[in-house]
Amino acid sequence: MFTAHLSLTDFRSYPTAELALEPGVTAFVGPNGQGKTNLVEAIGYVASHASHRVATDAPLVRHGAPRAVIRAVIERDQRRALVELEINPGKANRARVNRAPVSRARDALGVLRTVLFAPEDLALSKGDPSERRKFMDDLLVARHPRFAGVRADYDRALKQRNALLRTASQARRRSPRRQMDDAAFASAGAGDVLSTLEVWDAHLVRHGAELLAARLDLVENLRPLVAKAYAELAPGSVPAQIDYRWFSTDDADLGTDRAELAVRLGQALAEARAQEIERGVTLVGPHRDDLLLRLGELPARGYASHGESWSFALALRLAAYDLLRSEGGDPVLILDDVFAELDAQRRRRLAEIVAPAEQVLITAAVAEDVPRELSGARFDVTEGSVTRVG
Repeated sequence: MFTAHLSLTDFRSYPTAELALEPGVTAFVGPNGQGKTNLVEAIGYVASHASHRVATDAPLVRHGAPRAVIRAVIERDQRRALVELEINPGKANRARVNRAPVSRARDALGVLRTVLFAPEDLALSKGDPSERRKFMDDLLVARHPRFAGVRADYDRALKQRNALLRTASQARRRSPRRQMDDAAFASAGAGDVLSTLEVWDAHLVRHGAELLAARLDLVENLRPLVAKAYAELAPGSVPAQIDYRWFSTDDADLGTDRAELAVRLGQALAEARAQEIERGVTLVGPHRDDLLLRLGELPARGYASHGESWSFALALRLAAYDLLRSEGGDPVLILDDVFAELDAQRRRRLAEIVAPAEQVLITAAVAEDVPRELSGARFDVTEGSVTRVG
């Protein structure tokens, strides 16, 4: 799998841009702030419908333009597919595949798969649990695009449930008898809220159990790949391990049976009900979970050195790449200004590992940042102008 052509209209700093690409290594070289990352960000967006740099779509549209358009020609097994994405901040994005509109933009997911390395990846090992949850869920969608819908359904149920809990919390705070059970609370005028809450409990349990089962299966598949990748990046180091931490319970022995997980999630919700109403927020569910990273017996977060944290973050990305590749076709590898962040040993080892990939796209401030093991095509990027020079 590789990206054969990229066309941009009003994306980031580019009024227009046209790039013919090819398999192998391609480096985009130029000073910071000239638009290198914008190019690979657009390719990553085709694969995931999200940016690795910002949380919303608005910054992706060139200032003063109403929308941005990305067109990418993807070649896989000697067949080509054209994906067109129209980014409309504040409105629904639109997509076409081979010039045919799809009913929802997310129906275009799966045509292109990428694994992207960036300086922001350090947050995978040093940042909040939300960073690691996003890593898991993005990889789930890359493997099985239908999980974009599962995640959206879960987020919608969570949003509705939180709104109801806030209403219930405010009602309880206004009551002169704050310490009430559900029956007394209902008789005090909050019965409709509680009955509606039970409806959204069911939605949260159904979609949450499906998401939880998929994450647990994913972690089982990733565990040996992460250990292998970390050992390659940091030979002689203590072993790297990952585990799924379900903060909803203290039970680490979770199977992947969706029906059993639904029962346990429902029980956890029931047990947390009083505390949730008191605080006005959902305290149980996959949105509270984490991917636990350990070096030997110690958690990586708080104990790992800067170099070890970088190696763990890279190992997670390399494991994702190996998993996707094992399931059919090399994903496109994107290395956005990564080598400047690494010492010489890690730079060399990463280059050796990724060199065999079908397509590797690299951004670098200077050509010397690109390891010799990754020689190939080169574009110079200066003031929004992209010129092929090698």
